[in-house]
Formats: sequence, C-alpha cells, structure tokens
Amino acid sequence: MAYDINNKVILVTGSNRGIGKVILEYFLEQGSAKVYAAVRNLETVTSLVDKYGEKVVPLMIDLANDASIYAAAEVAQDVDVVINNAGAFKGGDFFAEDIIQSLEFQMRINVYGLVNMAKAFAPVLKANGGGVFVQLNSIVSMKSFSNFPAYCTSKAASYSITQSLKELLGEQGTRVLSIHPGPIATDMSSAAGFAEIAEPPSLVPEAIIEALQGDDFHVFPDSMAKQIGGAYQSFAENVVEATMTEG
Repeated sequence: MAYDINNKVILVTGSNRGIGKVILEYFLEQGSAKVYAAVRNLETVTSLVDKYGEKVVPLMIDLANDASIYAAAEVAQDVDVVINNAGAFKGGDFFAEDIIQSLEFQMRINVYGLVNMAKAFAPVLKANGGGVFVQLNSIVSMKSFSNFPAYCTSKAASYSITQSLKELLGEQGTRVLSIHPGPIATDMSSAAGFAEIAEPPSLVPEAIIEALQGDDFHVFPDSMAKQIGGAYQSFAENVVEATMTEG
C-alpha cells in the first residue's frame, strides 16, 4: 500500500550533514509538514532552521546515549516517519590491535542505537496510525569488506534487527524499510576508500520515496547497491521477506 509523505511529520537522525541532511531537505521539498532534525549538537542544524524556519525542529539524539533517545520520543509525539540514518564508521582490518574496541564502538551506535530508537518510537508511531520506520543499513550488511570488518559486522547485525522489526512493527501497522546504499558521496564513503565511485546522496531519499509507493522492504538506491540487490533478490523474496515458522 502506498504511503504519502505529504503533510507528514518526519524525524531524521544525523540530519546535519551527508545523507541525513539530503533526506531532510528532500522530504520537505516533497511536501512533508515538518522534520525533526535529530543530532548530537543542535548548533549544527542552525543553517537548516534559518533556511526552512519552523519546518525544521532541532532535537537532541545521541545514539550512544540511551536516555537522549527516549527523551526525544517524549518530545516528538507527533512523528509519522522515523528515519534512523545516523551511524558510526571506523576502519581498520581484522588484525588491527583495536579491532575489539572498534567493534564495540560501532555496535554501540549502529546496533544498540537502532534497538533503542525502535523501542522508543514504536509506541509513538502506533499512536499516530502506524507510519513508517526506516533504517539505513548499507550493502556491507550483505557483503563484508576486509579493510573494515567491524563496521560490516555492525551493519549485518542492524540488518538482522531490521528484519525482526519488519514483522514486529508490521503487527501494529508500521511499515519498515531497510535501506542498503553502496558508495554514496559522503565523508564516510571517502573514509572507506570509495570516493572515486561514489554517487549522489540524493539517490537515497528518492529511493525511499519510490519504495513507499509500493510494498518494498529492501531498498537499493545506487548502481552498486542495485547490482548486489539484483543478485540477492531471490533469497530476499523467498527467505527474508517470506512468512516462515520454526519447526
């Protein structure tokens, strides 16, 4: 069933730069009534407030700070669509001395942060008629790269949780989307060594809006993502998105 974002209230984590900022601006341009710009430092979205006025509402969320997430949910009681875009990236190969610390750090943000976002905002979305919960996962949730295995592992875990949320939140009428970008032109992409093949961030919100017009769960916005998504499609449809029971 198509979901129309026109006049809806949106929340975007990590909306001060990169993909998050582009999502915020694109959703406003497509008719959203208001966007909560959820960031760690409220001053970083001043320019967005200056540009869009009351349509952008700064909101403090630090995915490493559980209390900040639940406090934000108490404020954003009118939200219809939650887009959990924020995440942490740290490179380093498997034999790096700090591999365990790197994994713990990225799990804290990319996985535990997601868990708390879902727990905090699921009741809000339910109260507002169901809405949508969108998780930015990445193609590395499906294909690991040896030069940043801890990040890949954290994203694989967040993808697994997103699959559970699809079923759980679906019971309350909430759509769940799992977004799997490949190299997108952001600071994170550059740090990962993909700057030369990175594609525009605008592909991500465009793909989200397109997915909301249908029944898609997996979203593959860019060229590399579509290539991997094409190869993954049969498994996704017959296993991940299928109704299965144990035993």
